[in-house]
Amino acid sequence: MIAETIPVDPVDPVHPVHPAQPRTSVQVIFADGTILEGPIDTSLETFIQTYESSKPPHAAPTVAAVVDDLLRELTLPVTRDINVKLVGTDTGDGTRIYRRSLAFLLVVAVTEVFPGTQVVLDYALPSGAYFCKVKGRPAFNDAELAAIKSHMLELVAANEPIIREQIPLKEAIEQFQACGDEDKVRLLQFRTKDYLTVYRLRGEVDYFYGYMVPSTGYLPLFEILPEEGGFILQYPRRESPNLLKPYVKSPQMMQVFQRTEEWLSLLGVEDVGHLNQAIRDGRARELVLVNEALHEQHIAQIATEISQRHKHGLRLVLIAGPSSSGKTTFSKRLAIQIMAHGLKPYTLEMDRYFVDRELTPRDENGEFDFESLGAVDLSLFNEQMLALTSCQPVKIPHFNFVTGKQSLEDKEIHLSADHILIVEGIHGLNPKLVQTLPTDQVFRVYVSALTQLNTDRHNRVPTTDVRLIRRIVRDSASRGYSALDTLSRWESVRRGEKRNIFPYQENADVMFNSALVYELAVLRPMAEPLLLQIEPRQPHYIEARRLLSILGWLKTMDADVVPDNSLLREFIGGSILRDYMPGMR
Repeated sequence: MIAETIPVDPVDPVHPVHPAQPRTSVQVIFADGTILEGPIDTSLETFIQTYESSKPPHAAPTVAAVVDDLLRELTLPVTRDINVKLVGTDTGDGTRIYRRSLAFLLVVAVTEVFPGTQVVLDYALPSGAYFCKVKGRPAFNDAELAAIKSHMLELVAANEPIIREQIPLKEAIEQFQACGDEDKVRLLQFRTKDYLTVYRLRGEVDYFYGYMVPSTGYLPLFEILPEEGGFILQYPRRESPNLLKPYVKSPQMMQVFQRTEEWLSLLGVEDVGHLNQAIRDGRARELVLVNEALHEQHIAQIATEISQRHKHGLRLVLIAGPSSSGKTTFSKRLAIQIMAHGLKPYTLEMDRYFVDRELTPRDENGEFDFESLGAVDLSLFNEQMLALTSCQPVKIPHFNFVTGKQSLEDKEIHLSADHILIVEGIHGLNPKLVQTLPTDQVFRVYVSALTQLNTDRHNRVPTTDVRLIRRIVRDSASRGYSALDTLSRWESVRRGEKRNIFPYQENADVMFNSALVYELAVLRPMAEPLLLQIEPRQPHYIEARRLLSILGWLKTMDADVVPDNSLLREFIGGSILRDYMPGMR
């Protein structure tokens, strides 16, 4: 039986200290000061359910907890007094736990309804969904998808336990081999620990790198939708943990992932196990050269399209994308390819057009919101874009970040009819940015590291994590920031991306996937020492450990194999394009 208790002051003479006796109970201390006491080995879930039963409903379901600064599953048996912070699906860790558990529920449902069918969680889409495929049979039709959803709901209603087990690595490999899970077998061949933590649901055993909910009853919110070539598994977003927003198709994004899948097939590297095998077998340099050639090929194709449209009036190229996507290097490589078509690129930074500091909008906390569209002098920007593309002389602005003031340069810029103006900035895809030019004069490019190299067919490597690891390495090398500094800023960066970039990505004329199949293998030896500097009880320790667990699956590659014009060089250093300014100056 669990009861609320009030701790006794040990120096209070009214309550003398008695000789230590073997304890039969433990105390769980919640963030609001509530203390619950119960028998040793009572599950954390039981304590939390008792706690929540006496509190107003939470904004989001609790799916895990931070126990003394470490993320823990709700199945944890409590063997000592602990401090607990609830982790809901309105947090990053909570959403990952929900999605990971939902994926396991899907895999089990498909296995039971359609035995012998393998599900592949291919990639995540912006509207809060996984695009999934099946192996060993044609894509599911509407009736079959309805049957899968119905069975998933039955399992949710039955509240089936999801059991965590630790088994010898050799036994895990044999089990996955027997089930035909060659992707997991490839991955586990490179594991250095002699055991593996797996999860069991209704007899189905699977590996997932990360925690799970205790049972299927925690997973009532999802949707199964048909999609060309596969189907959609929709899940609640962190911003709206208690509802599913309408699913919005992302046709351009899906085309990018399809192209990337073709690239991975061409490279012979379809998961991390394949990458590790290629590195082990001495194919690293070949892998790098072919992947870089595919990047260059796509950049050349984009430049060709720009050149063809220039003949019909195209004058302005806008490039946008989230943090650490490699936009700067992409812009320079695109400019070089444009020059190969006999055109003259001129690059311009949108940061020049910041309004004076006192005119900058403020966010909900009263801080200056430099990522807001209102922080850009739209009137001046549009006036000068029209003038520059009309071959009129212009004195472009300079923004002094120290004084917070904008001023005009002394030198005039005068572009010719052969010029292509390239502007990079976070608002490049926002239709409100440019309103003075006809649409046929503007070309928009979305750049992001849209990773599709998954650990195995059930475990994704999130695109956000790749960008974050890139940024940790770059910030350390070029700005002197620690990993803790970068992680502390990341949440704010992400909020800005969700508000100012992601809603407009389908406005792009073309999307470029800046991810490289080999990059995490190169980044690992650079990122690991930085992440290991974050110690227990420091902020973001849990996040650092999560990133380390992802990197731990990869064999390392020497950075010397990375070409000096690679997008990756923007983050690891040594780029030949760092100080290159294409176009007229």
